[in-house]
Amino acid sequence: MTVPARGPLRLDDVAMDEVRLTTPVGAEALARLKLGDVVYLDGAVYTAREGVYRKVVDEGRGLPPSVARLTNVNFHCSPAATVRPDGSYAVEAVTATASFRFGKSLARWFEASGARIIIGKAGLTERAYREWFVPHGAVYLTTVGYGLGATYGRCIRRVVDVHWLDELGIAQALWVLEVERLGPFLVESDLEGRSLFALANREID
Repeated sequence: MTVPARGPLRLDDVAMDEVRLTTPVGAEALARLKLGDVVYLDGAVYTAREGVYRKVVDEGRGLPPSVARLTNVNFHCSPAATVRPDGSYAVEAVTATASFRFGKSLARWFEASGARIIIGKAGLTERAYREWFVPHGAVYLTTVGYGLGATYGRCIRRVVDVHWLDELGIAQALWVLEVERLGPFLVESDLEGRSLFALANREID
């Protein structure tokens, strides 16, 4: 899909419209996202950080097919998971992880996983978005401030599945979560590879 050019933005042009997306998120919905939009997610997301990236990218294990069919949204976070008396799991909070640490793996991650949305903390550079995200039709959503782990946790309805728990442990395992109105997140990068934070920094400078 070709995304029309939308000229340079100023912070005053950022409307911060509220957007609700259902996973897996399609190309048309991604194309409508604008820098600064406030996003909430319904459906399923999965957690994947260093341990999962090593398995999928470095070891070539691939993303579990059931996950790839269900969602294309990867949350860089650590879940606070507990085991219920019946043996099922509950995730009551999540702590977002800074995404810069995944930088060198992201291009191969998109190829291997089919992810189209990455959620994390603090974002990346515009160069990173243009080199790694744009060729794969992907965008970046950032968490809002700090201390919202419990707020995000209240949006998790159930644990759909968990992969590599014994090998990687709770914080690093791949958790598949059913969510309802998970957010708020901000659109930090769009399909053109522009960055909300970079825009703000340029105006401040």
